[in-house]
Amino acid sequence: MSSIAEIEQAIAKLSTREFIELERWLAAERNRKWDQQIEADSASGALDPLLREVEEDVAKGRTRPTDELCDNS
Repeated sequence: MSSIAEIEQAIAKLSTREFIELERWLAAERNRKWDQQIEADSASGALDPLLREVEEDVAKGRTRPTDELCDNS
């Protein structure tokens, strides 16, 4: 495996087109890893306290529709 410095040097040599392709790939890879982390946290129960908190907020009427929070003007 290349070192970070070697990877940085290689990136600096990319053409504009190649750099854009790399950016797209990195964004997709970041999203894929994020999805994996969310799935793992969900499966392990790590998100259960947050889910209970949300359910409690909904039950107690402490929520608002999302469109009230967005500026749709």
